Order: sequence, then C-alpha cells, then structure tokens
Amino acid sequence: MTAAKNLNLRAGLLSVLIFLTLLGIWYIATAPSGAAGAGTAGMTAEQIEYAKMMGKDPGASKSGGFPTLGAMGSTVWGHLSNPFYDNGPNDKGIAIQLAHSLGRVALGFGLACLVAIPLGFIIGMSPLLRRAFDPFIQVLKPISPLAWMPLALYTIKDSSISGIFVIFICSVWPMLVNTAFGVASVKREWLNVSATLEVNPLRKAFLVILPAAAPTILTGMRISMGIAWLVIVAAEMLVGGTGIGYFVWNEWNNLSLTNVIFAILVIGVVGMLLDLAFGQLQKVVTYVE
Repeated sequence: MTAAKNLNLRAGLLSVLIFLTLLGIWYIATAPSGAAGAGTAGMTAEQIEYAKMMGKDPGASKSGGFPTLGAMGSTVWGHLSNPFYDNGPNDKGIAIQLAHSLGRVALGFGLACLVAIPLGFIIGMSPLLRRAFDPFIQVLKPISPLAWMPLALYTIKDSSISGIFVIFICSVWPMLVNTAFGVASVKREWLNVSATLEVNPLRKAFLVILPAAAPTILTGMRISMGIAWLVIVAAEMLVGGTGIGYFVWNEWNNLSLTNVIFAILVIGVVGMLLDLAFGQLQKVVTYVE
C-alpha cells in the first residue's frame, strides 16, 4: 500500500510538472514581441472599435493570433462565474449547453443499454444465435455513427431526436459484443453446479451469469460511453440548436478562439469524469477468483 501511494504521489507531481511546462510554453509562445500600443498602428477608429467588440485588445502586440494565457483565464472565469445564463437561442451558459449534450447522451445510451444488454445475454447463451448474428454485427459495427445522421434526419425529421438516435446506434455495438462475450465466457463449472442444483433459468441468469459477466459488460458500457461523448459533439455541430458541440461551432463562426479552446477543455474534462465514473463502477463489480 505504501509503494502504491508513493507511486501515485510521484505520478501526481509529474502530472503537475507537465501541466506547468505546457503553460510555460503557451505563455512564451503568445508573449508580446513588440512595444505596447504598436498593435493599433495603421488601424482606423472603426477597426479599433470592432476589435474591442470582438474581445481583442487592439493596443497589444500581435502574437500570431493565438490567445494569451491572460485572455484564456479571463474567458474561463467569465464562463464559470455565470454558467447558467440564457440570453436567447444562440447565447446560453456553458452549464446549459452541457446539460443538453449530457441529456442526449444519457437518453441514447440508456436506450442502447435496454437493447444491447438483454440481446447480448441471449446471443451469448446460444452458440447458434452467435453464429447467426455475427455477420450482421460485423457489417454494422464499423459504420461511422455520423453516417446514420442523414438517414435519421430524413426519417425522423427532428434534429434533437436524430442526435439521440446516433448516440443509440453508436452505443449498441460495444455493449452488445462485450455482453455476448462475457456471457459466453462464464466458466462451465459454475453452470454445471447451477444445473446440478436445478436452478431455474431466470435465477441462473441473475445469480450466476450476470455477476460473472458484469466486469465484461461494464467494459462494453465504458467503451460505449466514450464513443457516445465523442459522437454527440460532432452530431451537434451538424444539426445545430443547443449543446456543447453547437457551442464550439457557433464560437468558431464568431471567431472567438478563446471560447473554442475553453469548450475543448470542458469536453475533455467531462469525458474524463464519465470514464472515471465507469471505471469506479467496474471496480465494484470486479471479483477475485
């Protein structure tokens, strides 16, 4: 235990050092290289005013267009200090945008669980069904989820529901495959014992097969959630409306690079937290033989 704690401490310190190094590189790369006020040379009063409206400092020296650490910090504080504001369809706080994205992911992912896990159980318990379904799974699994978006928009005719459908279709396959594999890999000795004790099929499924296959099922769910979070960002860029993906695209159209970078960081942090949550749940159901 002491060795593990020591390793975690050293890893944490190294992570902090890497983070500070990256910040230092960012600061040096975006540091002003000219005299203050040189940035307004040759600019008309209208151009200076427009630059201020876009959140830029026309008096600062040019640094290649990439935002400085100070500008980035100001943007982060502005979003986090008021994350729930709502000034209209195209101007909502980051918490509201995240809530829309997470809601779509949760609904699509939940529907995928309701389909993939029971179906995976049935396929995993029957060698005949495994062989019969395998060609269909192998054909449909590699298809990019976004390839389904035009078909979804044409048939469903609702961008929000189409986004949920795309999350559903991309979440089904990892869960289905891992559930079927986990069920099929349950030790034959355990099944023989349940047969000897004349355990009925329903009790065998819940008391023998499910606990044994749970770590593999959670692995599939963890993979599916990672894919779903990737896909919802791209889907929202396509269909617009609300969500963190739409926020990124809208801010890019507004030429606000600081907001784009902030949204990218938020997407990464939320994705990490979702993965950590499933990782902890996977540890809970993992057993030692």
